[in-house]
Amino acid sequence: MVRGDSVDMQTLLDEREIALNLSLFARALDGKDFDAIDAIFAPDVSFNYGVGGEQRGISALRALFERFLTSCGPTQHLLGSLIIAIGEDGDRATSRAYVQARHQKADDPMGPVLDTNGEYIDAWQRLPQGWRITRRE
Repeated sequence: MVRGDSVDMQTLLDEREIALNLSLFARALDGKDFDAIDAIFAPDVSFNYGVGGEQRGISALRALFERFLTSCGPTQHLLGSLIIAIGEDGDRATSRAYVQARHQKADDPMGPVLDTNGEYIDAWQRLPQGWRITRRE
């Protein structure tokens, strides 16, 4: 979409659902609620987080999050500069979001932190349960 183009109500609702899912994802990670990602990612999601190479499946994704975050203390994942594009068929979309994440050392609130940043590039598909990420880079 180019600024100034007209947008229909369904596109606005779809963009809102995708943006909400991204926010719920960040909060699920920070709350270490790894089961909540089932409502954000497709069961057969493919992904590459830069560790472990190309991977597939919600179980593998959950295991990756658990591996890195259960050993951390508090975390905070902040998403911004979100761009969402709904495909012409209305059932596929892409999103790009910058991420900044702070990871506090466990059991040491004044101790070291690890700050990371990057970009989530996601492919989405409308499933019967709603919008789900099918691919994450």
